[in-house]
Amino acid sequence: MANGHLDSTTLAMNDIKAAAQALALGELVAFPTETVYGLGADATSEQACAKIFAAKGRPSDHPLIVHVASPSGVTHFAAEVPAFAQNLMATFWPGPLTVILPRKLGVARSAAGGQDSIGLRCPSHPMALSLLRACQKLGVEGIAAPSANRFGRVSPTSAAHVRSEFDSDLIVLDGGDCDIGIESAIVDCTRGVPVLLRPGVLTHKALEVACGQRLHLPQALSSNAPKASGTLESHYAPKAKVRIITAQAAKTWTATPARALYQLPVRPEQAAHELFAALRALDQPEVEEIAVTEPPAGEAWDGVRDRLMRAAA
Repeated sequence: MANGHLDSTTLAMNDIKAAAQALALGELVAFPTETVYGLGADATSEQACAKIFAAKGRPSDHPLIVHVASPSGVTHFAAEVPAFAQNLMATFWPGPLTVILPRKLGVARSAAGGQDSIGLRCPSHPMALSLLRACQKLGVEGIAAPSANRFGRVSPTSAAHVRSEFDSDLIVLDGGDCDIGIESAIVDCTRGVPVLLRPGVLTHKALEVACGQRLHLPQALSSNAPKASGTLESHYAPKAKVRIITAQAAKTWTATPARALYQLPVRPEQAAHELFAALRALDQPEVEEIAVTEPPAGEAWDGVRDRLMRAAA
């Protein structure tokens, strides 16, 4: 204590403890991860997960990603973990990777959207990990948490973004701006081979190296992919129409009160970090159209390209 006031670390830990208690009581809590802010609930509580679907306006059959404090937390939710999935977790957890695994019977059915599979992730943000560990002590084994925004809209990368979306009584842990800025890559591990359902900042090649085998795309396989978070054709969309234009077209683009232009940074990691915040900032009531310069070719841009294509769908 200094000058009669609690220091920021103590305040943060008090906030985290209170948030964990709220989650254990079945309430919702928004919290930061390294990718985007999540809207969290006890993953094993049908009633708590129902509050997420209601708050977001999200269809109840659209699965949530369950966040765990460590790789060992997977055993509470997954019926089995293939060797290549273990390799992925060992390489990228904590971090921006979600693995979809066969779900244990009778566990987290609502969080899984009723499917026999479940998406699991261990985030690397220190506040998220502290919250997950505090929850574990209270008997909450995982936090189901999609992005903390209305369904289909632009994901939040700051606490202010979250507060602009929901009622003021929602508990929001403020961990600053998200480092990465787009959601995790999702790899389906339920079909005997790794299948990339959603790209992120982890490249196709890096995922393949970690797997130790070829990474497939859904359209290359005959069997149906499980539903996964953030994979609908239209998603991550502001109210204004998003249009993807070439760098050449951007040179002659005329900005007006109803037309805005966002030129992507030259580095893919910077583009990922800024994309959602930029779309939110430009999405003003008078703006009808937001033009965004197209990402360059190359797998380093796959995550940004995916989000832009869905935003423009």
